[in-house]
Amino acid sequence: MLGIRHPEELSFMKKVDERTLKRGEKRGSFKKKKGEKYSSPASSANNSDASYPTTPTPSMMDGTHTTPRSASMPGSPYRSAPHTPGTPLTPGTPSGYNTYPRVPSYNGTSPVSSSYSLSSFPDSPYSDGSNLSALSISPAKPSSEAVATLHRPKNYVERARLNSLWLNSSRSLMEQGIRENDIILLRFKYYSFFDLNPKYDAVRINQIYEQAKWSLLTEGIECTEEEAMMFAALQLQVNLQSAMPQPDMNNANDSADDIDAALTDLQVSLEGSAKNSAAGDITQIPELADWLRFFKPKKFTLKSYKRYWFTFKDTHLAYYHSPEEASGAPIMRVNLRGCEVTPDVNISSEKYCIKLLIPSTEGMNEVWIRADSETQYARWMAACRLAAKGKTMADATYESEVQSITNFLGLQHPKEPVPSVNISNINIEPQDFVSQRHVKKFKAKSLTARILEAHANVANLALMEAKLNYIRAWQALPEFGITHFVVRFRGNKKEDLLGVAFNRIMRMDLHTGDALKTWRYNSMKHWNVNWEVKEVLVQFEDEQVSFACLSADCKIVHEFIGGYIFNSMRSKDQNQTLNEELFHKLTGGWETI
Repeated sequence: MLGIRHPEELSFMKKVDERTLKRGEKRGSFKKKKGEKYSSPASSANNSDASYPTTPTPSMMDGTHTTPRSASMPGSPYRSAPHTPGTPLTPGTPSGYNTYPRVPSYNGTSPVSSSYSLSSFPDSPYSDGSNLSALSISPAKPSSEAVATLHRPKNYVERARLNSLWLNSSRSLMEQGIRENDIILLRFKYYSFFDLNPKYDAVRINQIYEQAKWSLLTEGIECTEEEAMMFAALQLQVNLQSAMPQPDMNNANDSADDIDAALTDLQVSLEGSAKNSAAGDITQIPELADWLRFFKPKKFTLKSYKRYWFTFKDTHLAYYHSPEEASGAPIMRVNLRGCEVTPDVNISSEKYCIKLLIPSTEGMNEVWIRADSETQYARWMAACRLAAKGKTMADATYESEVQSITNFLGLQHPKEPVPSVNISNINIEPQDFVSQRHVKKFKAKSLTARILEAHANVANLALMEAKLNYIRAWQALPEFGITHFVVRFRGNKKEDLLGVAFNRIMRMDLHTGDALKTWRYNSMKHWNVNWEVKEVLVQFEDEQVSFACLSADCKIVHEFIGGYIFNSMRSKDQNQTLNEELFHKLTGGWETI
């Protein structure tokens, strides 16, 4: 109805109120009806059990969109669509049952036109397609009524409580107490955005941009001072470009662009397979070697960084006293597969730090590595990120990862001078561009000047470029894409924080948000829910993790895990429609109605 592709990324949630933020949503909202039997893929009466491939697959590990080679995972996230390529499909009928949002089917290469796809909704304000453009453009200044409804969580517990508001995708709205004229929120629930295309996804990109923007302004995701100015500058550019006429994305010449894009995808695919085959020969795996500074943080320590000779090969990081000793035994050598990689960068003070949380039998060991320049930082950071996913620098994505990091840092550099910016001609209210934390720290005039200074870096971006850069920068933040829940692990008395992301789940410190242990989906065998005691059990290759969810119903956690696994199986194959049956099988925990 809204013309948004990939509705599997969206879901509905209840409207936020102060009671939920302070005390949490009442648990147990997904109780089974009398006489109703929950059934899992294994047809268990009391447990929902979703089988998972025992063989690790790249798509589960890093979000790349290749279909896993496993017979244990039923079907595919898409079904073959029996229609001629390029021909519009019959629109799907609106459903009053499931909270899983539906949009008309599409064929993967061209979306259904607005007027055609919305013709089945004559009572909708968007039924003639004329108002759809309003959803692709954001107002320069939000309404005061909308701002008044925003909530700013003060800690991780309040962030977790907000996630109790997600509605059950396997139940109708009425079954969950939603009545006519009630307000519910449509949000991107899964932070794995597939195939963003400016030509087809103007509404989708704008809605992701809005969700990203407000997550930063309400401090749902934290960022540094320099990053805040960069985001504010991009937001200003979006506002300025929104007031100007934009090129038509649907002109006839774009068919050549589609062919170029397809050829580029094919080239990347071929290069990737060639590099991966070469990776079998260890002599051809790229290696990094350079002087870096090393620090292992401990409580009450006064020690500082020490300079060592570091090498990076395969997924292993090692360091020595000097290059001459590199042929012998290292001081330390660690495998970064499964570790947590967090950036700690401050451009103005030339701080380029990589924080590593490395799993061990004693827990997570934290080490910091500091580079001397942006170029050095980008190459080592890219290598660490790939190694955490089990990939090497021989992977085809390594250079693009380096470039992405470099571009992200480049957006934060101030440009001097700024001749094209006249402060008197632009009305900027800082509270609309940065969070309250920064508004309280600086005077309004100082913030305005800094935003305009940062704007010089992005002043030449078109509207869609500015939005996509904003989304990419948001995705590069350490806290991006982590959904929090307060849980209690079996055998523990104290509460912990559970983080669910697109490729992993994490045990986190409830007060600081630091990752204590990470489990990646590629090592998951199966997961299930014991509905009688409301406990989630996840079986990995080397251990079983069990926990009770305290801040939300365990069905929500189950749904997040299943939804991310479903989304990781997507690919760019043409002539396919969404496999809703598999989606509900992985997220539901019982037979779909």
